[in-house]
Amino acid sequence: MKRLEKFLEWGGVKKDVTLLAISAAALVISFFHLLPLPFDAAWVAIILCGIPIILEAIVGLITAFDIKADVLVSIALIASVIIGEDFAAGEVAFIMQLGALLEDLTVAKARAGMEKLVHMSPRTARVLVGTAENIIPAEQVAVGDLLRVLPGETIPVDGVIRSGQTSINQAVMTGESLPVDKGVGNEVSSGTVNQFGSFDMEATKVGEDSSIQRMIRLVQSADAGKAKIVGLADRWATWIVVIALSAAALTWLITGKIIRAVTILVVFCPCALVLATPTAIMAAIGNATKRGILVREGDTLERLASVSKITFDKTGTLTYGTPQVVAVQSFLPDLSSDALYSYAACAELRSEHPLGKAIVRCYHSSSKEEIQPPERFQMLPGRGVLAVISGKEVIAGNAELLEERNIPLDQRSNEIANQYLNDGCTAIYLAIDGRPAGLLALSDTLRPEAANMVAQIKRSGVSPVLLTGDHDNAARHIANQLCIDEVCANCLPGDKLDYIETMQKEGRQVCMIGDGINDAPALKKAFVGIAMGGIGSDIAVDAADITLVNDDIKEIPHLLALAKRMMLTIKCNLIFSMALNFVSIILAMTGALNPIIGALVHNAGSVFVIVNSAFLLQWREK
Repeated sequence: MKRLEKFLEWGGVKKDVTLLAISAAALVISFFHLLPLPFDAAWVAIILCGIPIILEAIVGLITAFDIKADVLVSIALIASVIIGEDFAAGEVAFIMQLGALLEDLTVAKARAGMEKLVHMSPRTARVLVGTAENIIPAEQVAVGDLLRVLPGETIPVDGVIRSGQTSINQAVMTGESLPVDKGVGNEVSSGTVNQFGSFDMEATKVGEDSSIQRMIRLVQSADAGKAKIVGLADRWATWIVVIALSAAALTWLITGKIIRAVTILVVFCPCALVLATPTAIMAAIGNATKRGILVREGDTLERLASVSKITFDKTGTLTYGTPQVVAVQSFLPDLSSDALYSYAACAELRSEHPLGKAIVRCYHSSSKEEIQPPERFQMLPGRGVLAVISGKEVIAGNAELLEERNIPLDQRSNEIANQYLNDGCTAIYLAIDGRPAGLLALSDTLRPEAANMVAQIKRSGVSPVLLTGDHDNAARHIANQLCIDEVCANCLPGDKLDYIETMQKEGRQVCMIGDGINDAPALKKAFVGIAMGGIGSDIAVDAADITLVNDDIKEIPHLLALAKRMMLTIKCNLIFSMALNFVSIILAMTGALNPIIGALVHNAGSVFVIVNSAFLLQWREK
């Protein structure tokens, strides 16, 4: 049976398209008698399209006693051939294989996102033995080993800093757009990146216990737990087979005419039923694609139509993910904000820190003046920078840097700083010649379309939730701007996964929208995962079911409405096709339909289904 299954899968979509094209030509030749052949040309379609259907039905029955739509189709095919209705048999086989092809075309191949995540795991570690440094494979690091991590290196295992100061890019774990300053006693996680100063750390969690390995396991477990929706035709196949066989047998017994029984089997073939779902899905996917939305799997929109909550990551999803200077505040009456901004840009000109680069970038965009290079520059890892500008010593950095330099802030300055900090901003303090001079407030900027998008989602009856790794102040500030009531801050990848799992256990299906590597487990676990395709990581895109190619979040309400409209179209298709089948059965029982006319009548239903589904291509909610 395994060899038979491999044979049926051989060739893939290219083989299926080729066989369908040949079968379509053969059916046209058969119907119009275009060529003088020694046999009915419909036999080409019976062999190319019908035999695979019969073999698949046999495999399903033998291996799992699985009664699907192909069982009834096989019975109708064999019965039609026995009584000599070759065209009806070939035409039914062709329609069924066409439906199967349409369904296959809606499923995209999963890419190697898991491999990319695995490759992020550090390969080596620098272990300190006395005064010597030994480079060993990362998997050989033991708990308690002392490691040295240089600037730009990925941290190999979880641990605690024992000496040194630095800034760590934790985006892989928390999604935070800004690096986090770390010093002695602070914990660091494997997979995160050391940006500036070198430091020594003690290993506390190694191998399978490390953060990056736990992330990999989270993605794997979330993927395995996501159920797939079974096609409606297959779900109802057992009842369809029983009803069709019973009706055919009773008609044969009562009338004594086998042709009427075969006609019942032909008209009861679930062609329209099989086409109802994939044609609507393909049309809806086409609609989404035109708006820069890529749908990876055929049942994704079917799942999206039933979600009751949408969880948003903050950084890079609702915001741009890049820090911007939002305020410049001078503490000195004789120093203007413009002059303070100029001092800050000059001091940070040679800085490699993302906040320093952001200050320089924002100054360039807001001022036409050239930034003068500092006369002297010194990087202070984990604290800030020191520069000499026009003979004045300028310090730019965090509050700890001012404390270390014995430059205290007065009450008024602290109150001003706290206002920005409470709004989720990051403050860069400046001191000139030993006096506190002011601060620059930096913040991630909200996407202008985010507020209207969230409002439309709420009007559709779906609840928005902010699920972010950022600290509580930043999360609450963004949530208040967008009128999002439910907020979960300081979320690690496992926390996001737990939230989604809890909601879905309570019967509330969740859609997750994110962009970072840290969002990958949640994107996999969610009933539907949507990733930002432009700024999003490859791993997040691979983990998601849907990708916003241009990061255009304003299309999300349309996507939700489209999914619901698609389900309405599918239900209309199913009701019409089943009603047509039952009417055709009654006509077949009375002898008003023969197998060929019956096949044409019930295929008129298939045409209606295709046309009705095609309207989804241009649909947009008014």
